[in-house]
Parts: sequence; structure tokens; C-alpha cells
Amino acid sequence: MIRLERLRADHADAVLRFERENREFFARSVPDRGDAYFAEFAARHLMLLAEQDAGICHFHLVLDGQGVLLGRVNLVDVEHGSAELGYRVGESAAGRGVATAAVRAVCALAAGPYGLTELTAMASLDNPASLAVLHRTGFTATGETVIGEKPARCFRRPLDATEHPTGHPAEHPTGHPADHPADHPADHPADHPAERPATG
Repeated sequence: MIRLERLRADHADAVLRFERENREFFARSVPDRGDAYFAEFAARHLMLLAEQDAGICHFHLVLDGQGVLLGRVNLVDVEHGSAELGYRVGESAAGRGVATAAVRAVCALAAGPYGLTELTAMASLDNPASLAVLHRTGFTATGETVIGEKPARCFRRPLDATEHPTGHPAEHPTGHPADHPADHPADHPADHPAERPATG
């Protein structure tokens, strides 16, 4: 069982630790963030919170029942009822269905509290795990693209306001009520890949 928690200021230390611990693992499938990301993390975290408060994007931590950070799932570039999905799951939780559960949960939030009508995503062709997650969660391929010089596929998923991952009404993630989406580009999508390097 996983739960989503909307990104907050007091998550900074846990997120930084998660990114450091999984840096090598993530770099196997998506471009590395680079040293500057870690050196400037505090300022970036505040910037992401400001964008979230403005309704530009929606950032979430993926936690297990004991509150351990397993991954991240984000919706960015919110505009005209659409947003781009990104997600990443740490090495210790890989292969356990965490990414699939997190994507289903954020789809329900997007369709319900966030008021979105569709999500888009991208995944490189050499990342079969990420491609499988998108297929399992209702995304359909719409074309080809390139991510970090690697061939990749684009995906789209229409949203239904009545859909819920567990059969229960969609709720706000714990932490803060959802902001209504607003127009403006965000940083990067979140993370595992449906890719582009994750935000945060």
C-alpha cells in the first residue's frame, strides 16, 4: 500500500537524501541531474514549492505505510486541462508495483481534485519498465521523440472525473489541499522516467 503526499518545505531533507542515494540507479535510465542540482537543491526546492503554490504543477512523494520515501510522481506544465506526468521510484522499491500504483493514484487526483482532462508522458525505448507502467495505467502511444539523444515514445491518457484507483472517491493527497491548475511552464516532470529528468 502506498500513499501520495503533496510536496512541502519540510520534505527537503528526505527528498535530497533520496536523490543522492539513488543517483547512480537513476542515471542508468535517464540523464544524470549533474552536481549543480545537488549543490543548489535548497533553492530549487523553494522554487518548486512556489510553482506548486501558483498551480503551475503538482509534486508528490510516494510513501509506504511506514512513511518511507519510495519515489516521486509529479504533474508539470499544467495548461488548458493537461499536464505532463513524470515519476521515479528508488532502487529499493523497484519491481514491486510502486510506480504503477503511484501513477494510478496521481491519475485519480488529476481527474478529480486537480480538474485535469488529460495527461501526457514520455519514456525512452530502452526503458521497458517505464513503458510497461504507462501501458498498464491506460496511456496510449501517440508518436516518437528523443530524450537525451535516446529514441523515446510519447503517450497520452484522457481522464475521467469518475475514475479512482481503488474504487473510492479521489481525495487530496495528505499535506495540503490541491491547488487548481493554472497556466505557466514548470520545471521538469517528476521522475523515474515517463521521463525528462525529474523535478525537484
